[in-house]
Amino acid sequence: MGIEIENISKHFGDFSALGNVSLTVPSGELVALLGPSGCGKTTLLRIIAGLETADSGRILFNGEDTTRSHVRERKVGFVFQHYALFRHMTVFDNVAFGLTVRPKSTRPSREEIRKKVTELLHLVQLENMANRYPSQLSGGQRQRIALARALAVEPQVLLLDEPFGALDAQVRAELRRWLRKLHDEIHVTSVFVTHDQEEALEVADRIVVMNRGKVEQVGTPDQVYEHPASPFVLNFLGNVNLFHGRISQGQAHLGGLQVDSKGYAGADDTPAVGYVRSHDIEIERDRQDDSSIKAVVRTILKLGPFVRISLAIEGNSEFIEAELTRDTYKHLNLQQGEQVYVRPRRVRVFVEDFQI
Repeated sequence: MGIEIENISKHFGDFSALGNVSLTVPSGELVALLGPSGCGKTTLLRIIAGLETADSGRILFNGEDTTRSHVRERKVGFVFQHYALFRHMTVFDNVAFGLTVRPKSTRPSREEIRKKVTELLHLVQLENMANRYPSQLSGGQRQRIALARALAVEPQVLLLDEPFGALDAQVRAELRRWLRKLHDEIHVTSVFVTHDQEEALEVADRIVVMNRGKVEQVGTPDQVYEHPASPFVLNFLGNVNLFHGRISQGQAHLGGLQVDSKGYAGADDTPAVGYVRSHDIEIERDRQDDSSIKAVVRTILKLGPFVRISLAIEGNSEFIEAELTRDTYKHLNLQQGEQVYVRPRRVRVFVEDFQI
């Protein structure tokens, strides 16, 4: 079931939640809508589901216009952040709910419902929890039950709104790996909303990066991470350092750095910004060549397997951050206050809206 989103706009009073958004979700893919709070991703998801009405534009399922179709007619499964399970019902009855409330003419028999629910509980690895109540389950188990309930009605499209947002970090990591494995088994077209970059990069087939009601970039996790289309995408997908400067005679001069910028003709004396991710900053004790910049170690923060180093660049009031592995940090034996040299790798230069 492919989804086509054509020129969707939505306003809430004077606030523009979505501005002329167009997007294609290929059949069978798991697509992430990624962006900060207020960027329009949940509004778009609710419009796809039929829970919100767009001011303009169309939603098509397999080429059929469903823009004005009721939510019941769209055959959509929806999983919310806070589970939305019925507390007075057992796990079995929660999963069976969508089947038991169907009109009598389309309602499966009691035996068919029992068989379907049993299969789904096995699928989400909770078959031994059928007679428990939601209050007797962990957060991760409740979310899996919510997903089983959404799948019970055999949806054409599965929509998930921040499905792991209410869970702790370790459970989130486990569940997103589980969701990826589950999707590979069932192949239902799925769209999920998240503000967690790591979650989107790990789980999705394709990522839609959104900002202020617009789509900034669409691509595979590798494409959006390795080839960001804008400074916003680059900033949002990981910690970055900014080097400000100008372009002159085919070179971007960025606070001691010189980066080839011949790809942008006629940009002499144009303000430019170089972006470097924290893990692309190398630290050396001795200067190797002109690509190294003198700096002073200001702070050292150990974060599990990584160490974050804050450095002050000579002749510059701004700080930059480097992220090192524990092994690299131990090898360098860095000390607070000592002078070192930093070598930025993979500098991405943006001049206004144009990337070099």
